[in-house]
Amino acid sequence: MGISDLIAGFIQEALEDSDGVLELQRSDLAQRFNCVPSQINYVMSTRFSPEQGYIVESRRGGGGYIRITRVRVDRETLLMHVINSLGDTLDLPSARAIARNLVDNGAISLEAGRTLLSAVSDAALRAAPRESRGAIRADVFKQVLIHLV
Repeated sequence: MGISDLIAGFIQEALEDSDGVLELQRSDLAQRFNCVPSQINYVMSTRFSPEQGYIVESRRGGGGYIRITRVRVDRETLLMHVINSLGDTLDLPSARAIARNLVDNGAISLEAGRTLLSAVSDAALRAAPRESRGAIRADVFKQVLIHLV
């Protein structure tokens, strides 16, 4: 298990103990895991992103902190949030993370998640030029979610 997994696990456990809102000092966390603060930033950006159902607020400096909030909302609100937060393009790893979050939160079924990912896969979009796939993927993803609302 790598350092990122250890940090993420610690934060996840602390979030569960704190009912979904946690405030941490970046420097304290880095010291606890004997790593540089940029490692903490990496974990925040890859494991606690909006696509995965978190809001992360950060203030740098001497009194800086990281506040992580686990977003728990009803199904329709979550789907609308995802639809509205999707940009003009969507890469496949982000699509996977968003679909996994929606399934994990019960907003869509596992079967719907698999179908959605199949519809936006590189195999499904192979007839489209590579430079257009992100835009097409975003459009298809949004339209399927709109249908599910």
